[in-house]
Amino acid sequence: MSDTSSAPSAPTESATAEYDYLAPDAGQRPLGPTPSQSRFQVDIVAEAAAATEDKSASSDASSTVPSSENAAVPPDGPEPAAGGEEAKGRFRVVNFAGDTPEAGAADGLQNGDTVMSESSLHSSTGGQHHYHYDTHTNTYYLRTFGHNTIDAVPNIDFYRQTAAPLGDKLIRPTLSELHDELDKEPFEDGFANGDELSPAEESAAKEASESKGVVKFGWVKGVLVRCMLNIWGVMLFIRMSWIVGQAGIVLSCLIVAMATVVTTITGLSTSAIATNGFVRGGGAYYLISRSLGPEFGGSIGLIFAFANAVAVAMYVVGFAETVVELLASVDAVMTDEINDVRIIGTITVILLLGISVAGMEWEAKAQIFLLFVLVTAIFNYFIGSFIPLKSKESMGFIGYDSSIMWENMGPNFREETFFSVFSIFFPAATGILAGANISGDLTDPQLAIPRGTLLAILITGIVYLGVAVSTGSCILRDASGNANDTLSAAFTNCTDAACKFGYDFSSCKADNDCKYGLHNDFQVMSVVSGFGPIITAGIFSATLSSALASLVSAPKVFQALCKDNIYPGLAMFAKGYGKNNEPLRGYILTFGIALAFILIAQLNVIAPIISNFFLASYALINFSVFHASLANSPGWRPSFKYYNKWISLAGAILCCVVMFVINWWAALLTNVIVMGLFIYVSYKKPDVNWGSSTQALTYHQALTHTLHLSGVEDHIKNFRPQCLVMTGYPNSRPALLDLVHSFTKNQGLMICGHIRMSYRRPNFKELATDQARYQRWLMKNETKAFYTPVFADDLKQGTQYLLQAAGLGRLKPNTLVLGFKNDWRDGDMMNVETYISMIHDAFDFQYGAVILRLKEGLDVSHIQGQDELLSSQEKPSMKDVIVSIDTSKDSDADSSKLSSKATSLQNSPATHKDDEEDGKATTQPLLKKDKKSPTVPLNVSDQRLLEASQQFQKKQGKGTVDVWWLFDDGGLTLLIPYLLTNKKRWKDCKIRVFIGGKINRIDHDRRAMATLLSKFRIDFSDITVLGDINTKPKKEHVSAFEELIEPYRLKEDDMEQEAAERLKNSEPWRITDNEIELYRAKTNRQIRLNELLKEHSSTANLIVMSLPLARKGTVSSALYMAWLEVLSQDLPPILLVRGNHQSVLTFYS
Repeated sequence: MSDTSSAPSAPTESATAEYDYLAPDAGQRPLGPTPSQSRFQVDIVAEAAAATEDKSASSDASSTVPSSENAAVPPDGPEPAAGGEEAKGRFRVVNFAGDTPEAGAADGLQNGDTVMSESSLHSSTGGQHHYHYDTHTNTYYLRTFGHNTIDAVPNIDFYRQTAAPLGDKLIRPTLSELHDELDKEPFEDGFANGDELSPAEESAAKEASESKGVVKFGWVKGVLVRCMLNIWGVMLFIRMSWIVGQAGIVLSCLIVAMATVVTTITGLSTSAIATNGFVRGGGAYYLISRSLGPEFGGSIGLIFAFANAVAVAMYVVGFAETVVELLASVDAVMTDEINDVRIIGTITVILLLGISVAGMEWEAKAQIFLLFVLVTAIFNYFIGSFIPLKSKESMGFIGYDSSIMWENMGPNFREETFFSVFSIFFPAATGILAGANISGDLTDPQLAIPRGTLLAILITGIVYLGVAVSTGSCILRDASGNANDTLSAAFTNCTDAACKFGYDFSSCKADNDCKYGLHNDFQVMSVVSGFGPIITAGIFSATLSSALASLVSAPKVFQALCKDNIYPGLAMFAKGYGKNNEPLRGYILTFGIALAFILIAQLNVIAPIISNFFLASYALINFSVFHASLANSPGWRPSFKYYNKWISLAGAILCCVVMFVINWWAALLTNVIVMGLFIYVSYKKPDVNWGSSTQALTYHQALTHTLHLSGVEDHIKNFRPQCLVMTGYPNSRPALLDLVHSFTKNQGLMICGHIRMSYRRPNFKELATDQARYQRWLMKNETKAFYTPVFADDLKQGTQYLLQAAGLGRLKPNTLVLGFKNDWRDGDMMNVETYISMIHDAFDFQYGAVILRLKEGLDVSHIQGQDELLSSQEKPSMKDVIVSIDTSKDSDADSSKLSSKATSLQNSPATHKDDEEDGKATTQPLLKKDKKSPTVPLNVSDQRLLEASQQFQKKQGKGTVDVWWLFDDGGLTLLIPYLLTNKKRWKDCKIRVFIGGKINRIDHDRRAMATLLSKFRIDFSDITVLGDINTKPKKEHVSAFEELIEPYRLKEDDMEQEAAERLKNSEPWRITDNEIELYRAKTNRQIRLNELLKEHSSTANLIVMSLPLARKGTVSSALYMAWLEVLSQDLPPILLVRGNHQSVLTFYS
């Protein structure tokens, strides 16, 4: 079928019907193609057709193709015609305005960076095949290996996301299109796991694709320049010399090296994450959230954006303080020092905001200018250090000399320690994410982020080390600035390096009033430099560039966070403006935060918190790489190979250690804030799926633990009921689902079994789709269970499939749970035969068996509204079909008389459930009034059924759970009520135990049972010994039973033996006269037990009773069903339980 040349022409009807599922309203579709225009028709494709022409023909359908034959429409465009749908069946193309290869190329080269971006990959498929659109037959053909086929060769366009910003999204032929029979209706394509974008991402990608003339940066302008400017802060000019004075050259180099190690490891980790797939805007937030998931990403994204906003204030105040010092030196103070800082800071941040809002291009030009000034200042210092002047010697600058270098080699801490000096220096190294933070504005983030970040760390590290060695080799630690402090002839014991040059600064050292030298003068680099004002310009450049980078980073990160809708209240900040999608609202917010902290003008307390916020994000980036490598997910394939998971883990630990070294209380506060936000996001559970390493590791651990568990023998102490519950569709029998969930939640496995019987060929694709959808429904309703459907010819076969194959390793069911078949007398008695055989099969497979009976019934699927299963939960874009079950209301033995009615989501008259109630109930409410849809009043029996089906969702008041433990089945009859009463809903109910006994031994039997229960450590309120179980039941009850079984008797005594055997073979459920006589005592016991149940337990919340057994092949199914009927009729909810006679309780430790 992959070769269309051998495929026959399909008739018109099948060609039309084959793609009905794609049209929103099949009834309004125009006629399909004629037989000569079949989808599988062979058409000659000109091999010389250029790929670009064919591509543009398909990407600009509005101008090339008539509107009635439009085969490529934007996702929100008009309804496609039939021909167009056929083309979409071949290759559906998702286009966006202005999205041609030419436009993509222009965008990619606009910044002058000739790097390999996704847009360049778009046209790099090598020309293996050409697309040709035939307007006569509305069909795509591919030239593959020299002949026409709908089977496709690998192409990058198949792997794009739905709203890929760079190029078209092609959808490869589905397996159904290639594999299914020609007359079989194909299925609608969904998305591969994790391939679907969230609405926020889709809109962002659409905006990005529609914008023209977007400014994109290469690795130099986008990453290297920004990182260098951010790392070279004020620290370089006004603190580096002081650090050398305190720590000495060796320890200063160690401090720089330690900081560089932390930033290098983080840079390597950032590079690994950034090259593991296409990177969008959002910087550190995007990298962490896509690796570790929304919980970590959402918490770190918020504090990272806030830290950048406050960092703007820090840098601006640093700038303002320098300006105020200059003004003070010429007596030009405006008011007082603090208010001058506020005034200058406010003016500065307004100017910076103006540059930022003007656009990324202006901001980039400003950064280039500031870098030029900064580099000039650095060169100015180094040139000056080689030009010693006599006038500067008294200030401590003498020039390079080995004696000075040797004297400054060791530490000379004054009121400081190594770690306190390290904590002062480290914030200078925290600018490495400046480039990654604008990842959305980079031409090729995968290339730019690793290259730019690592090179920036290398260059800045070398410069810091160079300055440390240089200042320590040519500047004294202490100098008075007084040229008259020369060495006197009388003083001959001078050992300081200054003495060698004829100076004696011992007097100012003794009085601690030296004004110059490494220890005392923060501006000593200005003294050394060739031209002092250039150093001042360098300080201005360093502060303003860092402020500008932070002012741009904060809104970009915040915008990405808001677009993902992690915090719903912040959605308004997601909106972007202009061709570059600028976050103007984010700029205003950042400006407001920065201005508030500038007006405080005292940032000594805030500074360590900001450093810790940055370090927390670095720690998580390192941990992300370790986590992803540990999870061993096949999707973790970074093209950057120079990383190691253990080094990344060491980097994460180092970051945490440095946090506490810098400031322990700020580190604690940071951890508390991150954990608080993490818990909030985890609680809110945002509806996103990014294929995070957390998911991968969860799978890896689950697989490892499951395998490990399989190697361990079961032990009685660890027994827990693992239930295979025959619910059918999970919402069909709410009471059964709720009750079993009550005692399996967090205790044992629960599998909702569903046997699908179809009179047409099994639709396995639909089965898989339903499995995923109903599993989502269980999760949405906080039901900890697995939905497992199977196709089978009948219930017996399907149950055998499930009993044998359900579960995995030790996580296999050990108890079969059924609903009682209330309608057993109304339908075909072969259904009763099947129902009873399910119980026999469970015992054959060594399962326990549990049957729940409610007098009102269990199955609510026939009530209007039950087919609205997923309407309030599914995404609007999904065209799901809801299957409702048309069964009689009491057919609780699962879908024995199923007929599937496909009801479209829109036309379903069922009602929605509001979110508040959804959180409270275990399953959705079954019916609710809706203005949009007409509702039919319920009859009395249905109303009672609805109320009864919800009774286990409510908290059970003070009542009793009556346990009729008549036969020892291993203890399951006792264990289930114990587990139930441990749950919150049932904790007010007391356990009452009823046992059989002899009248003359009642006290003895009660004491024996009390002893056993106390050894089992099971609390009970009362024990009742029934000495009159074997008393004959009332005659009217016996007569009623005989009347019940009358229609099902074989009455072999009234017919010939051969005829009786024939009838028994054709209707094996029939009750023989011999059976009735043989089991009369057992029959009477069931009738008598029902009388006792009504007498003792008519007000119980739940009755748990030993299930009577029937020997297989001896007791007919009709008689066994009659026993169950008469035993459990007209009672409160009753659970008939029979374990597999293996002990499930023990009193040994």
